[in-house]
Amino acid sequence: MPLSDNEQRLLEQMERALYAEDPKFASTMRGAARRGQLPRLVLGIVAVLVGLVVLVLGVANSNVLIGVLGFLAMLAGTAFAFSARRRGPTGVVTANGTVRPTGGAQRKSTKPTKTSFMQRMEQRWDRRRDER
Repeated sequence: MPLSDNEQRLLEQMERALYAEDPKFASTMRGAARRGQLPRLVLGIVAVLVGLVVLVLGVANSNVLIGVLGFLAMLAGTAFAFSARRRGPTGVVTANGTVRPTGGAQRKSTKPTKTSFMQRMEQRWDRRRDER
């Protein structure tokens, strides 16, 4: 069933708000971060199949250690296949929502400010609550 015009406009507004609020998350949800994942997926599937064979051999030979190793290989293959490749930080989101590139030369102060993860989350929560 197609969306009505009102629902379509509402969906587009929600998409624009998501892109404005968290562009990295929005691009990840669109699949931009999953490009080039086919080799990882294939290698993970191969590891799962090898683990399955080792698991069956361990059960057939009544060897618990081999069976556990096969299960762990299957688990590791699944985790590898569906995990995203880490590329490192590409930028830092500032207080006003813009992204600036990371780098030592761009710091204004030589004394780093350290805030805990929970303090940053509380600050973000307060900013969002104040915007409403």
